[in-house]
Amino acid sequence: MKEPLPADQEAQARALAAAFTELVEEELLQIARALVAARPADLFGDTEFKIRDVAHRIAAKAYEHALAQKKSATSPPA
Repeated sequence: MKEPLPADQEAQARALAAAFTELVEEELLQIARALVAARPADLFGDTEFKIRDVAHRIAAKAYEHALAQKKSATSPPA
């Protein structure tokens, strides 16, 4: 287990996680629907790839949101 974050960073991480939860709610529901609809024999293959694709979209949204929050994410050349 990693060392805990300092209190201010922990608060930022929790706020970011809360924002992520709202941001990816639809994608999480898509994953849940796919898992509920799949028979045990169909959990791998097409279902697995669909879920992996949605998980990648979740990660992309998380990165985009986190980078947008960073004041120094990118800056124009001087």
